[in-house]
Amino acid sequence: MTEAVPAACAAREPWRDRALPAAARVADLLARMTPEEKAGQLAGFWAMPAEPGEPVAPMEDDSHEEAPSLDEVVGHGLGQLTRVFGTAPVAAAEGAARLRDLQRRVAAGNRFGIAAIAHEECLNGFMTWGATIFPSPPAWGATFDAGLVEEMAAAIGSGLRAAGVHQGLAPVLDVVRDPRWGRTEECVGEDPYLVGVLGTAYARGLERSGVVATLKHFAGYSASRDGRNMAPAPIGPREFADIVLEPFVMALRGSGARSVMHSYTDVDGMPAAADERLLTGLLRGELGFTGVVVADYFGISFLESRHRVAGSRGEAAAAALRAGVDMELPTVRCYGAPLIEEVARGAVPEELLDRAAGRVLTLKAGLGLLDGPPSPAETAPDLDPPAHRTLARRVAEESVVLLANDGVLPLASGARVALVGPLADDPFAMLGAYTFPGHVGRGHPELPLGVEVPTLAEALRDEGADLRVAAGADVLVPDDAGIAAAAAAARDADVCVLALGDRAGMFGRGTSGEGSDAPTLALPGRQGDLAAAVLDTGTPTVVVLFTGRPYALEGLAGRAAAIVQAFFPGQEGGPAVAGVLSGRVEPSGRLPLSVPLRATGPSVPYLRSAMDGAHDWSTVDPAPLYPFGHGLTWTRFEYADLRADERAGTGGTVTVSAVVRNAGDRAGTEVVQLYLSDPVASVVRPERWLAGFARVRLEPGEAARVAFEVHADRTSFTGPDLRRIVEPGVIEAAVGRSSADLPLRGSFTLEGPVREPGPDRVLTVPVEVTRL
Repeated sequence: MTEAVPAACAAREPWRDRALPAAARVADLLARMTPEEKAGQLAGFWAMPAEPGEPVAPMEDDSHEEAPSLDEVVGHGLGQLTRVFGTAPVAAAEGAARLRDLQRRVAAGNRFGIAAIAHEECLNGFMTWGATIFPSPPAWGATFDAGLVEEMAAAIGSGLRAAGVHQGLAPVLDVVRDPRWGRTEECVGEDPYLVGVLGTAYARGLERSGVVATLKHFAGYSASRDGRNMAPAPIGPREFADIVLEPFVMALRGSGARSVMHSYTDVDGMPAAADERLLTGLLRGELGFTGVVVADYFGISFLESRHRVAGSRGEAAAAALRAGVDMELPTVRCYGAPLIEEVARGAVPEELLDRAAGRVLTLKAGLGLLDGPPSPAETAPDLDPPAHRTLARRVAEESVVLLANDGVLPLASGARVALVGPLADDPFAMLGAYTFPGHVGRGHPELPLGVEVPTLAEALRDEGADLRVAAGADVLVPDDAGIAAAAAAARDADVCVLALGDRAGMFGRGTSGEGSDAPTLALPGRQGDLAAAVLDTGTPTVVVLFTGRPYALEGLAGRAAAIVQAFFPGQEGGPAVAGVLSGRVEPSGRLPLSVPLRATGPSVPYLRSAMDGAHDWSTVDPAPLYPFGHGLTWTRFEYADLRADERAGTGGTVTVSAVVRNAGDRAGTEVVQLYLSDPVASVVRPERWLAGFARVRLEPGEAARVAFEVHADRTSFTGPDLRRIVEPGVIEAAVGRSSADLPLRGSFTLEGPVREPGPDRVLTVPVEVTRL
């Protein structure tokens, strides 16, 4: 840090006194700042790497205008530095040096010597060249393992902190409503409880490492019409409250997250960035958030250019500031001169500047940034240490989902294996759009990946497979010659492994990722033709899917000998999947997203009402091929002896328990799932919803009783008058293997008056596992 300020100076300027509470320091500092200096704290700057001493390269938004240079903005102070590491290829040591230089320039450029918050993307790990690439969020969801996700996030945070980064733009808490949405690969799953538990774990891990977690996208983004990015979200207040909002409520309560990012979408015509009811009334007033709300990139500008609810940059700035957006990212456009002009002419009260700047400065006080530029690290950070790679392997292994198996897996020793398909020998099969190679590296084809990413072919050879590879050239356009070669290889083998799926890329440069939405859930390109040709050979075929979303498998599921699903499993994904194929790894993943049967049918999450499911007044059946929570293992599990307390008050707790036994001859892990149903309610309710889950590993013949402590609050919902309530009546409980495979069913009764749970309502279901 900078040299200590003399005591006399600190006495004259209390904000310099580190012993004072942050609130006192911030109040004194705000009183000394001009409106321009307050606005400076609300602005971001996209600092693209450049040679020392050269100007920072500008970025463009919808206006196609150059952003101001760093020298033009630092005179009044600066709130954030955007993606110094994650914008272009830069080695760890070089990035750290560049960030230190930028921080010195920022601190030297304003009269208070205040440094900036540095943020980076970190959804799949620290998104920079050479950092460990962890599995994607749907893979986290497939683990059903909150402890492992928190451990992963803490590891990611340690790398960020070592590099001088203060804030990570993760986790994504959007609940998938239509998997055609390209950003499905950034989401944990389709169930708000699973998203909330694992998203909270990720945010908690990041925060305990000292990095600010950013909950996003608040709120409604994933409910956009027809799965189209940034389209309006046609949802009502009940769906918004009971499904969209719940993961944010859980994470705000349980993680200590200090930042929230607004959504790009509009709900019922109201863009989130201009919605005071959402960002101030709900987020702060009802949910008690006290941190910093940051704009999604160019989200404030979009109020003018896309949503068209503002006629100028100044009007956009005024609307966002009034709503409660504290910081403009990625670079200053509206919160600079346009905002100051609005304040000067009285259109924006200076108190709103004070409010936002006070929140930013409070966060900076907690990060030590009121005390000058951060001290440089003694050594260059190692962003891909062995411990992180080991952890990435663990997450990848737990995330692999065995969807179907007729006994062909594990692969027989000595079998001649044909490995075919466009993703058979492609490291990008493992990587989503928010990994550095997928996000930035594709623009630098000469650049190595930065980390080792074994392909499926390499990993299968390491498992000792007798392998012949006939890989297709491209996900989207495998040519006829490639299809013929794959079929020939399959015909000449004992078993075929067919690797299909996505190529992640942004804005149409791939089949999955931000802006790469899908018109149907058919496998991209000619992969269906390729699969048909291989299956027609009659050789037992294992279909391996490396995807960012679930795809319809009609025509494949009944013919394939086995199906393995991996959701962009990261740099250790190849060995994880190969380990499952060989039998070295026990498959224990479960589906966080239902797999549809038909590509063009309705995309209905498992959280659906009776009339949203199959019924005799419609010829369309939305039932999935493989339901939420489904997944096979090498063994089989039996369920017995469901016990449930008969009754409790509408403010009480019941215990629901069941015995699960490993009835096979191999050890295995079962994900025991509890679902609740409300057969008679004052509003339409889902047929069932996930209330709790537990990963239970059992040796052959071993049994355990799994007990769920269910508070009545876990049955609450948004009632007819849009107040959250707990109603008396019968609640049905079911325990089993998936949302559609529930062998044990019972019920309990809630007694007493209708109750409105308060802000302390119980959000989770504790689970106790007792070995028998």
